[in-house]
This record gives sequence, C-alpha cells and structure tokens, in this order.
Amino acid sequence: MNRAFKCALVLALAATSAVALSADVKTRDKTQVKLEGMLGRVAGMFGGKAAREGVEGTNAVRGNRKIELGETSGRIIDLKEEKVYDLDMRKKTYEVTTFEELRRRLREAQEKAQRDAGREEGRKEPSEPQEKPAKEYEVDFDVRETGQKKTIASYDARQVISTVTVREKGRTLEDGGGAVMTVDCWMGPEIPSLKELAEFDMKFGRAINPDAPALSGEQMAAIAALYPMLKNATERMQKEAGKLRGTPLSTTTTFEGVKSKEQLAQQQDQNSGGGLGGMLARRMMKKDDKPRATVFTLIHETLEVSTSVGDAEVAIPAGFKQK
Repeated sequence: MNRAFKCALVLALAATSAVALSADVKTRDKTQVKLEGMLGRVAGMFGGKAAREGVEGTNAVRGNRKIELGETSGRIIDLKEEKVYDLDMRKKTYEVTTFEELRRRLREAQEKAQRDAGREEGRKEPSEPQEKPAKEYEVDFDVRETGQKKTIASYDARQVISTVTVREKGRTLEDGGGAVMTVDCWMGPEIPSLKELAEFDMKFGRAINPDAPALSGEQMAAIAALYPMLKNATERMQKEAGKLRGTPLSTTTTFEGVKSKEQLAQQQDQNSGGGLGGMLARRMMKKDDKPRATVFTLIHETLEVSTSVGDAEVAIPAGFKQK
C-alpha cells in the first residue's frame, strides 16, 4: 500500500491499540486516492491505471520487521536495526536509510522552515498593520450505524458512518464556512492481528518524530497546508475512533471544504465583471461557485488477512542488490 495515502483505517486501528501486540500478520489490500479539481485532472493524466482504479499491495509484520510491497516499489522497516530499506521492484535494487538519517532530515526541514519564517518576518515594514487574530473553530462529531451488512475478506462487516464538522466558533457551517470529513466504514469483528499493523506504524512514527501529526506523508502534508482545518478534523476523528466497536475492513474517507457566505459573495463579484476578461473568468470559475466542494477521497479495502508470516517474507527479496 502506498504509504503516502494512509487513511482513516490506520487512525481507527491506532486509536484502539492500547497495548503492544506480538502476533504475525500479512494482508493484501487496495488503496485509491481521488483528488478533485486541478490536482485531480493532473493525477488522472499522469497517474495511469493506478490513479483510476487504485493500487493493490501487501503488508506483513513479523517481530520487529515490516514489509510493504507494491507493483513498482516496496519498503522494509526494521525497528531493531533502526533502518529502512527502500526497494525498486523493477530494477531489483534497494537503498538503506537509518532512522538517525531520517531524524536529521526532519530536523533540517524544521530548521529551514523556521529560518524562512524569520526572514519573512524581517521583511515586514514596521508600519504594517497587525495581523487579524486567528479564527477559533468548533468541532462537531456524529456517528451512526446504517444497519447495512456485507462480507469483506471473509469477515462479517457492518456499515458505520462518522462525520466530523469543523466550523467557525459561534457560526453555522453554511454561514461561516469550514470543513466536513466523512468516514464511511465497514467494521468487522475485533481482529487483533490487524491491530499489529497499526501498532507497528505507531512505533515507527514515534521513533522518527514523537510529535508527528496523525496524518503524515508528503502529499497529505501539502493538502493539510492548503486546508489547515484538516488537522482539527483528523484529531477529532482519531479521538472518537476508539469508541467504535470492531476493526475497520473497508474505509472511504471524504474531505470537503465549505465556503462562507462572504467567500461566495466575493467570488460572485469576481465573476460578474464585464468584457472578455469577465467572460473568461466566469468560464474558468463556473465549476467552483458551489458552496461545498470535495477536496479528496481516500479509499482503502482489506482483501485478505493471514496470520502466517515466515522470516523470508520480510527479508530483502532474492536477487536484489544494494545501490
């Protein structure tokens, strides 16, 4: 599974993992991300079949080792050695990165961000007005069981839909705008072996960066930068996920942005200009004049679960050479 697109399944599993587990586990799953707007069009053009239909992969944990394998790439994480092996499945090569190197890269990125922020602050003129105080937000949570049932990966599952709404404090979503995250989840019975995957990911994340946000990855970080309220929604979802009974087997997570009345009015003013410029603007923005728009959708489904994992299955594949 592409690690950049870990979704609400991981959040729910992580929230329900109270103790360390030791069972081996192997899964086959399918993950798909659907980006909307310009990002979605670009992904559709260059992402090929993977972008249109999703990506299948396998994950296996045995002891302190985890392997993630896809069609073109893979990764082995060894918590004891504190090393990550990145695999190129086509060229049959691998690269080794230590945890310390990952920590160093993270520190350098954080320091660079602080320096850039300092330079930007230094360029401000003393006469510039003070920035407006940051808006305060309220988070609403709702969960309901639909009564629908089906079989997933040989397990009986029931449908549970959770909704997190982030809105400006003291205002309704329609009035002040905000964000909505909906998680349509099919919950199976308690499956301790699947929680082992989430527990391993949590250990790895804490080893690299104890302060890492719940959702990480380069692409998710970029989305979070554009939509800061995503952090509020995922934190609340992670907090509430522990109250759900069972193990997520199929999850569809949808994140929507909602414009405030002021934003809609401003956009309508921009689109109402006359002449050629106004006509072009109206054509370009006609699809963006709705108050509510989907930003992205993440889909993850567990196709198969096994609790039998051999040492060879989490080792560097035969014939691979180090770069």
